[in-house]
Amino acid sequence: MKRTLITMTLALVAAAPAMADEALAKSKNCMACHSVDKKLVGPAYKDVAAKYAGQAGAVDKLAANIVKGSTGIWGPVPMPPNAQVSADDAKKLATWVLSMKK
Repeated sequence: MKRTLITMTLALVAAAPAMADEALAKSKNCMACHSVDKKLVGPAYKDVAAKYAGQAGAVDKLAANIVKGSTGIWGPVPMPPNAQVSADDAKKLATWVLSMKK
């Protein structure tokens, strides 16, 4: 029983950052245009992670795009600036997005 409880606790602790950052994405209205695994208005987060995989400075670049917006990276639909997202939250969101696997 103790071993099962410890295993379950460790699984919840490991999942907590992912849940917390998904909650942050929802609170900042990111999920209105993006989803984890399918394209909506903007690309799926898993596609973003695949595109930037292994690139130096990807977290900072993506965080800047979150705050300032971007154009032409994923096609003709621009991503508007997100002034409601702080630089710190943008880095948390970028780190979360880039941690996703296809």
